[in-house]
Amino acid sequence: MSSRRPLSRAPLAAAALAAALALAPVPAAADDAPLLTLAGSANAVRAAASSAWDAARTLTSTALELIGIRYKWGGAKPETGLDCSGLVQFVFQQATGVTLPRSAKEMSSLGDKVALADLQPGDLVFFNTRRFAFSHVGIYLGDNRFIHAPRRGRDVEVTTIDQSYWQRRFNGARRLLGVLPEMVPPLVTPAAAITLAPAPAAEIPSELAETAAQESSDP
Repeated sequence: MSSRRPLSRAPLAAAALAAALALAPVPAAADDAPLLTLAGSANAVRAAASSAWDAARTLTSTALELIGIRYKWGGAKPETGLDCSGLVQFVFQQATGVTLPRSAKEMSSLGDKVALADLQPGDLVFFNTRRFAFSHVGIYLGDNRFIHAPRRGRDVEVTTIDQSYWQRRFNGARRLLGVLPEMVPPLVTPAAAITLAPAPAAEIPSELAETAAQESSDP
């Protein structure tokens, strides 16, 4: 009489486990989510660039409204007069809501350095007009022009940075818009943010899990 070996339950348990994993539901958004994220990121970058341009335009427009305001040493309000740093501080406060330091020297340490050839509207330009560096500041408007409060007896005015007087005294420029944390537009707004949640792990029926555990412990 031939003896039969009992069928091992291990292959059956493994097959059942594989079938359960194969039939587990896969989230439909898993394949589409990366594409949506890329599209959303591109739109967010374009929106951020547009926001930065709008901020620069608002800044320069606010500054131009102050043409003709008389110069006053230590002046911080248009009603009573403005000095160079008072003009810059007032414009940034009105246009961005950010309060800059009071002196040109302190402002010169903010943001990123910018080369003269790379100036953009809204950048700060610094000059040595009082025998020490960064003693005068203005706001670049574009087309080699900047607005500033020059000195006693003069009013807020627009002048060109390529004049020899300013070229000789130029100390450098700094970019604050899009650089200082308070002036960086968000790349992704809460409404546009797309969160990719990890796909939930496939659930294995308890009876199959128990069978697999038993088989793995069999000698």
